[in-house]
Amino acid sequence: MKLYPLFADLSGRQVLVVGGGVVGERKAASLLEAGARVAVGAPDLTPALLGWAGEGRVQWLRGTFDEAWLDGAWLVMAATADAALHQRIAALAQARRLFVNVVDDAEQSSFHVPAVIDRDPVTIAISSGGHAPMLARLLRERLEVLIDPVVGSLATLLARMRQRIRAQVPDLALRRRFYERLLNGPVQSLLRRGQWALAEASTERLLDATEAKATGSVVLVGAGPGDPGLLTLRGLRALNEADVILHDRLVSVEVLALARRDAERIEVAKQAGNHHTTQAQIHALMLQHAAAGRRVVRLKGGDPFVFGRGGEELEFLRSHGIPFEVVPGITAALACAAYAGVPLTHREHAQSVRLVTAHCRNSIDTLDWQALAQERQTLAVYMGTGELPVIQQQLLAHGRAAGTPFALVENGSRPEQRVVTGTLADMVEQATLHDVRSPALLIIGEVASLASTLSWFGSRPVGMLAVAPPVSKAVAA
Repeated sequence: MKLYPLFADLSGRQVLVVGGGVVGERKAASLLEAGARVAVGAPDLTPALLGWAGEGRVQWLRGTFDEAWLDGAWLVMAATADAALHQRIAALAQARRLFVNVVDDAEQSSFHVPAVIDRDPVTIAISSGGHAPMLARLLRERLEVLIDPVVGSLATLLARMRQRIRAQVPDLALRRRFYERLLNGPVQSLLRRGQWALAEASTERLLDATEAKATGSVVLVGAGPGDPGLLTLRGLRALNEADVILHDRLVSVEVLALARRDAERIEVAKQAGNHHTTQAQIHALMLQHAAAGRRVVRLKGGDPFVFGRGGEELEFLRSHGIPFEVVPGITAALACAAYAGVPLTHREHAQSVRLVTAHCRNSIDTLDWQALAQERQTLAVYMGTGELPVIQQQLLAHGRAAGTPFALVENGSRPEQRVVTGTLADMVEQATLHDVRSPALLIIGEVASLASTLSWFGSRPVGMLAVAPPVSKAVAA
């Protein structure tokens, strides 16, 4: 976010509009709606502006631009066809520390006028930073049909009851839950029918029924591999209801940006080979915040129940009487394979999939390498970048063919995704050559060769199999 969103109270404050044409008229109209005292400086005015000037609604500064017009102004809008004049106005306004908007010139503007959805007193503003105003207008048109017109009436009702709500429900977390129940209840429907008295009575009943103390809970949410579009709708709802978010380091900033702005975010730094926060400390944090009545979201990359220690955390919460629920996420094996163009199963190549973790030597030593080395199956190895030599050695030693294809998917589903391909015999060499780093998912099996022909996301695969993959019998037929 390069621009700071700001709603300005211009009621009774003077705003200068330089330009008396159609654009200046449009600017003046919106400023009058906001209650500003509008001065329009121009040699000539449109008929509408001329009429407003005659009615005393705007002040007409007749003539060419004069620096004295800036005296007493809070904001300045330049809406002429003269680029040189716009540059001069912008420079003079900046010297006086006045915010200025120059029509169709984002670089000269210190503020931008957004596309607006008006549900008075609720205002929704959309800005493209002044660079694509038509895009902002298109988004406004799409949102207009989604935002119920009754939103303004609801805001008026809540404003009328605000002091009572704050006094009766002083706890912030509990008050937030009251508003959530209110918005999901019958009040909006009553307002839509114009039944104000019934809507107010319904709000009062809900307020009187609100508990005196908030009850804490924990939701384990799978964040997926990184692409925010892969977050489930239920996961998004949990993020927007959270008071506290305990998130792993690998949860993408794009996913975190979808959460409530005022939620407390705590990074617990769970990453392969880099555990700054122990599992016991994570348990303690969940208990601390839930016991204080907060809604806690334990946000995990991928899925909580696939190598995410979700089971351990639920056992801990159950033992301490903390209510919990689980929102599954798209695990790395599914997402990384899909974004790399690698089908985990295929009639010609693999009839089964094994999910394996190899984040440390202890876990590797317990694996059934004889079973893992079997043909016609796909291995999806989590957290295996640091143990590639051992994985290669064990699979070859237990009979997996040296020519078995592999694909290493680094930062799967993210803009920086890379796919490195090759055969089991050169896996370590290729990973070293291309400096593959965590997070990366390792896929071993004949299906991995399809990455070179079926890849569709990000840059093309690199490595030994990136140029000439085998063609399956089904495709050849």
